[in-house]
Amino acid sequence: VGWRRAGHNIKYFQTPLRRQDTRQESYYYGLTWSYTFQHAGDVCYFAHCYPYTYSDLQDYLHGLMSDQRTAKFCKQRTLCHTIAGNPVPILTITSHIHTPEESKAKRAVVVTARVHPGETNGSWMMKGLLDFLTGSSPDALILRDTFIFKIVPMLNPDGVIV
Repeated sequence: VGWRRAGHNIKYFQTPLRRQDTRQESYYYGLTWSYTFQHAGDVCYFAHCYPYTYSDLQDYLHGLMSDQRTAKFCKQRTLCHTIAGNPVPILTITSHIHTPEESKAKRAVVVTARVHPGETNGSWMMKGLLDFLTGSSPDALILRDTFIFKIVPMLNPDGVIV
């Protein structure tokens, strides 16, 4: 029950088929694998990436905002509501700013993910980025001191929900 990595003899390789849509010498790539079904009549789904749902995002953001350490430099608000009425969260991650001059001195970095519902790997990458930016490493601290990050982790939640 649930999603799990499975299969064997997994190969990603360059095929002999040359691409015709480019002037450079470029070839198509193929992916093959084998899977042995354990039980007759089982229903199995194959995906290129583990699912990442809107509920997963909401749970993750709730955890971020509930953490007292993270809440000092990570703020969440609603950017807008979708056609279906779902909130689109936007995060601001930066070290504490005391004056408007401090805010003007920092450059902004805007990062978005999940424009298309099938981009589940983008959500996992975004989670990794948020884990890093909200982490306690010296590099994360330098980034928060230097920049204001505006992050929209899921631009199209309606497509993900449906």
